[in-house]
Amino acid sequence: MTSTVPALGTLTAEGSALQAVLLDMDGTLVDTEGFWWDVEKDVFASLGHTLDDAWRHVVVGGPMTRSAGFLIEATGADIGLAELTVLLNDGFEDRIDRALPLMPGAARLLAELSEYEIPTALVSASHRRIIDRVLTTLGPHHFALSVAGDEVPRTKPHPDPYLAAASGLGVDPLRCAVVEDTVTGVTAAEAAGCHVVAVPSVGPITAAARRTVVPSLEVVNLTFLRGLMTHMH
Repeated sequence: MTSTVPALGTLTAEGSALQAVLLDMDGTLVDTEGFWWDVEKDVFASLGHTLDDAWRHVVVGGPMTRSAGFLIEATGADIGLAELTVLLNDGFEDRIDRALPLMPGAARLLAELSEYEIPTALVSASHRRIIDRVLTTLGPHHFALSVAGDEVPRTKPHPDPYLAAASGLGVDPLRCAVVEDTVTGVTAAEAAGCHVVAVPSVGPITAAARRTVVPSLEVVNLTFLRGLMTHMH
């Protein structure tokens, strides 16, 4: 982009321009929320336990320690958290190595953010080893930085990952747009003070102040994200 082309509405009258876009990974950019549940079912089946589908809403979008801990308690499986975490990460890596479908609109949105040089971060509750695998498919060049669930003191639903991303990019969280697919992630982003676009994947999310709910990433583009800064305070 040449300097003679004005950026799309870089500054609003209030001076509240969009400074950065922070994106969740699982279920937001890549269609993997179902993968985790499949892997959890497989691992527990190997331990002799059947998972109840009603538990899926409990474990979605949260840190692995929480979901794994819940499943150990719910099933009474004879396995420790550390050992189970390794089995789940191994199973998930196998799954994404076979196929890693992107969510509709994800590739186009990432390309647009890169084209207009919008600082972009990947913020995930997944562990670093998983994020690095997924980044090879998403294109690491699309992200100025990434924050993994095992790199912050407290992961989602706490604000720490989003505050860490904003700090790493040198931007104000209040002027960041976050795209999330779960209540856990939305809660984290809102606690950090960010504007949130929710694209629900598993379970409903309602609209609220500073929170816009959309049916798909296909309706999310740079103009849409910049508009959040003008219309929502």
